[in-house]
Amino acid sequence: MEQELKMTVQEADKYALMKQIGSKKTSIKEASQIMGISYRQARRLWQRYQREGPTGLISKRRGKPSNNQIASDMKEKVLSLIKSKYADYGPTLVREKLHEKHSLILAKETIRQIMIQGGVWKAKKKKNQKVYARRTRRSCLGELVQIDGSYHDWFEDRGEKCCLLVFVDDATSQIMAMRFCRTETTDDYFATLREYLLRCGRPKAFYSDKHSIFRVNMKGCQGKTTFHRALKELDIELICAHSPQAKGRVERANGVLQDRLIKELREENISSQEGGNAYLEKYRKKYNKKFGKEPASPQNAHRKLLPSHKLDEILLEKSKRVIAKDLSFSYGNKIYQIDSPYRNRLPGKHVDIYEKSGKIKYVGVAGKRVEYKKWKEKIIESPKTVDTKELESMWITRKRKPRKHHPWR
Repeated sequence: MEQELKMTVQEADKYALMKQIGSKKTSIKEASQIMGISYRQARRLWQRYQREGPTGLISKRRGKPSNNQIASDMKEKVLSLIKSKYADYGPTLVREKLHEKHSLILAKETIRQIMIQGGVWKAKKKKNQKVYARRTRRSCLGELVQIDGSYHDWFEDRGEKCCLLVFVDDATSQIMAMRFCRTETTDDYFATLREYLLRCGRPKAFYSDKHSIFRVNMKGCQGKTTFHRALKELDIELICAHSPQAKGRVERANGVLQDRLIKELREENISSQEGGNAYLEKYRKKYNKKFGKEPASPQNAHRKLLPSHKLDEILLEKSKRVIAKDLSFSYGNKIYQIDSPYRNRLPGKHVDIYEKSGKIKYVGVAGKRVEYKKWKEKIIESPKTVDTKELESMWITRKRKPRKHHPWR
């Protein structure tokens, strides 16, 4: 009865060559060249084949535990750490945390297998995603910066759901600025932009979505939003993407942050936007060190802020109103009076109102500041209408004694 042997494709090829050597169809030297091994190794293989037959070509390590496998007690220690501290972490992040905090150096695949065996991790099948055409990265740091807001439970059940504003450089994938805020507003984008400009300078362009903060979405309207107007004054181009995939760098960064930053905030026991904003600069440096790329060109495309770029004046909401004949204008259901000696020149002109968080910072006409004050109307009470009974109650009546011969007496 013939014995059935299980061989790999490589072992089966060796078996075929050994049979050719036995039938004198090829030599050991030619066989060694075909197998890509030395002549001495091929000769030893031929001698083993002569002694043991086809069985001698099968690896002796098959079915035996690997010499490189980690000890069972180490597996138990790692699994215990994962279950107690990193149960919802992915294998890659677990590997980093074990090395950083517990001085344990293990391969990512080893950790993944331990997590699967321990029931902590389930193998996932990748979904078939729509493939988009690749876009070449910009060559210089600061040439294009992608911006976006990501709504998420950043503080889990420790705090309220909020938004994280993220600025990502296209050339290097580095995060240039981050900020927690309640929701996406022009004021919050201005605050993040100010921090970025003061630290790095002016980029050449920003790449955003079509949120109403960045562009006017009303059909047929050609106006600019407050944010767009501010960028134009700073000589920064604004490009609006047609799809989320177009600004993939910042979208992928959001995905990484929603996984990793949440866990970092949990470890630091941060549960508020104020605490999160104080921690973000430290995390930004850590993120850039791990995920940042080298730009194609060493040139930095950021430009310095000029003396004319007064951020306190540029990074404000701007509205226009028409000045009335009495030098007044209305804003927010309130009337304001302009204090100017040029009374005949101003009526009919536009006044620029600069505000922040709903409060007017200053107003200007034709690029020059003007003094103004809130108009306070005198409240004049109208006469109260009363009836006779009320009047009688208010009159002071004097008691009169009737005469001696009065008929009613």
